[in-house]
Amino acid sequence: MSNENALPAGWHSITPRIVVHHAEELVAFLKQVFNATGEYQTDRPSIVTIGDSMIMISDDGARDPVGAFLYVYVANADETYQRAIAAGARSLEEPFDTPYGDRRAMAEDKWGNIWQIATYKTQ
Repeated sequence: MSNENALPAGWHSITPRIVVHHAEELVAFLKQVFNATGEYQTDRPSIVTIGDSMIMISDDGARDPVGAFLYVYVANADETYQRAIAAGARSLEEPFDTPYGDRRAMAEDKWGNIWQIATYKTQ
């Protein structure tokens, strides 16, 4: 049985949700680093879109903070990594070419979320 009728238009079966203290700042960080779209919401989870994927961002309070470890494909891993560092993220891995075809870097934001930032390079 298909799941497609159970989903709102544009959504996927799995949607990451991040719960943090000061969610409005995380939404701004994602817009700055990943050119995300979406606005901070006070009365419901904020829906942020990066590329073709959505993330739900919520303030803590009703829930304990829950971070994420996400692999994000972008047009230019080096530039996106530099924007993350400029926005206050901590470098965990400078950009390098992986043996499986991705140019990848890794950074941790101030909320403890880890972002693996990658660009697929054809071989």
